Amino acid sequence: MTTVRREAFGRMPLEQGDGEVEKFVLESDSVKVEILSLGCIIAALETKDRDGVFSDVVLGFDTLEGYTRKHPFFGAVVGRVANRIANGRFTVDGKEYQLFLNNGPNSLHGGAKGFDKVLWSPQVLPDGVKFFRLSPDGEEGYPGDLKVWVTYTLSGGELAINYQARTSKRTPVSLTNHAYFNLAGQGSQDVYDHEISIEADSYLPVDDTKIPTGEVAAVQGTGFDLRQPVELGKHLQKFHLDGFDHNFCLQPVQDRRLVARVFHPPTGRTMEVHTTQPGIQFYTGNNLDGSLKGKGGATYPKHSAFCLETQNWPDAVNKPHFPNVLLQPDEEYNHTTWLVFNTA
Repeated sequence: MTTVRREAFGRMPLEQGDGEVEKFVLESDSVKVEILSLGCIIAALETKDRDGVFSDVVLGFDTLEGYTRKHPFFGAVVGRVANRIANGRFTVDGKEYQLFLNNGPNSLHGGAKGFDKVLWSPQVLPDGVKFFRLSPDGEEGYPGDLKVWVTYTLSGGELAINYQARTSKRTPVSLTNHAYFNLAGQGSQDVYDHEISIEADSYLPVDDTKIPTGEVAAVQGTGFDLRQPVELGKHLQKFHLDGFDHNFCLQPVQDRRLVARVFHPPTGRTMEVHTTQPGIQFYTGNNLDGSLKGKGGATYPKHSAFCLETQNWPDAVNKPHFPNVLLQPDEEYNHTTWLVFNTA
């Protein structure tokens, strides 16, 4: 059985549009998740260790104020297009569109005011919550009125996130959730003792601004071969890697499949990622620097969390050989990701 509660979480500052922010608490016997109507943010996610002790395993803030200030997309749904678009430019039907540049020379996660910074309209479901918003034609430079629905449902240890969208004009769409996880509990200093595997035979090499070069490279014989579980800290050392911030290319099928698994031996917590998406961005919190005060006064240094963002491939709108990212007016965008929490 899943219970759902809604409660007030705070009020947006006047200069950010005012409006009440609500929190929705979804609870099963093994997982408790808190989701905000601001940015569809996963603000907390508590799951059991092998002794049955609950810990919150996502980074974030105790109060609304943390989320209204600049932060690295903690727990938020990002869009219209997750990840990077080179030079913030693309062409659709012969017309060039220019987006806001918010990541060096590139546009990242929807631009200056993406889906993570707006209030969504909630609807309570028996086992979850459904959020809606209309992204108007021209918002952040994107074409078309885009209607978007994000639905969170909890069943036992499984949190499902479904994304649906419809557009009035051809437009690129790639939605994901940007939760930062640490299975030892948020506030733990690093994720080096986590064991991770990703079911991908290839990945996308990137240039020095993190834009894919266009090559689809085999993981075989490289530090990107995560098909068998690796202990993260030792693996980074072995391959002299500063961390991961790369798209792994998944099997091109529309069905649900297991794409990643993380195991934390000291607590026994496991997390599986299943998805219908063609890619997963594995990010090891390389840009965290300990400057943000998080929940319970915790600081979040470099490598104190990991993200597994299911999505289309970065800059796909400018790379015809990547999976199609353009949504047509007569189509529906519909993808689901399942996060499954357990103990071993």
